[in-house]
Amino acid sequence: MDKHSNCLNFSPIDAAKGICRISNGFVNIDGETCTSFKLAPKCSNCENFKNVNEENIGTCIGLGDHAWSFGELSAITCEGYEKCL
Repeated sequence: MDKHSNCLNFSPIDAAKGICRISNGFVNIDGETCTSFKLAPKCSNCENFKNVNEENIGTCIGLGDHAWSFGELSAITCEGYEKCL
């Protein structure tokens, strides 16, 4: 299930809620998404995010140094980001 925190249109306020940039309304971070959902670039949905453990920590192989990373880390400006198909 997709959730608001995985949407490019979501702006977090705190650990439980945020604002939808489309409707300008409050939404729960884990709430069901709307038809305007657009997957936000994160390590967890990148082809170069490998060897993921149970805590959603894995290895980035897209930038050359094979450093570890958190799956929830935003990849919006990452040069090695390749969206999973």
